[in-house]
Amino acid sequence: MFERNEMENDAANIIHIKGGTFLMGTDTNEGFEEDLEGPATEVSVTDFYISPYPVTNQEFLAFFLDTGYITDAERYGSSHVFHLLIQEDERKNYPAVSGAEWWLKVTDANWRKPEGKQSSIADRMDHPVVHVSKNDAEAYCKWAGNRLPTEADWENAARGGLSQARFPWGNELRAEGKYHANIWQGEFPYFNTQEDGFLGTAPIKSFDPNGYGLYQTSGNVWEWCLNPGRIPLSTFQTKTPQDFLAENKAIRQELYALRGGSFLCHCSYCQRYRVAGRNSNTRSSSTSNMGFRCVKDI
Repeated sequence: MFERNEMENDAANIIHIKGGTFLMGTDTNEGFEEDLEGPATEVSVTDFYISPYPVTNQEFLAFFLDTGYITDAERYGSSHVFHLLIQEDERKNYPAVSGAEWWLKVTDANWRKPEGKQSSIADRMDHPVVHVSKNDAEAYCKWAGNRLPTEADWENAARGGLSQARFPWGNELRAEGKYHANIWQGEFPYFNTQEDGFLGTAPIKSFDPNGYGLYQTSGNVWEWCLNPGRIPLSTFQTKTPQDFLAENKAIRQELYALRGGSFLCHCSYCQRYRVAGRNSNTRSSSTSNMGFRCVKDI
């Protein structure tokens, strides 16, 4: 997708999202109150380009080979991995997160070794890169000459032209009797039937794109956004991406926004795989279900 420091203006590798006004958020009460998914708010965005899929392991490898960049997870020596991705007899070797015991703090887990030192991305080059913090995502975007999307950019593109639909493909989770995203099936967090074909991440083109040609805007991996997390949707009526970029340099906000849900989202726990779903985390955090995609201003 990227050729050195320039995002190619190629219909196969970049999507032109036209500026205009759209209805952001939702008036339903399906999400967590603290996420501030509503009320639905008219927001305007300017034209921009966006990647059709999250940054892949192959692309992040090119960045590493060019720069030698060391991610936060590599510097810290560990990252958080979903427990079922670790062999059962090894799970006891890693501390669990209190209150979310399905997350294990795994030594040496990082983007090149997603489940720790015995794992590899060799057969996952077309999967989204994971174990990347917001700091890491910003470093990649700077190298590529791009930026992270604001939540307004992201949601407008993710909707694919469907106003107020629950998902990028419509309102039914299993439209036409099949899954359209890599999310959880079964009993979270202990048993996944893998009806969609995946336990962990999926290749970037495993499911059909939305109406704008974007892949994986529901499920698979969470995607970092430019702006702080849990801010009112009305903020996007007055602040531009450049405003958020300036603020990002001036302050170190504790929480930053994430969008799209992941392979762990399930109706019994987290329905954030909806287009209006919102999440946030600290800028240095990394997990086995967090990635990002880039946008470029016109």
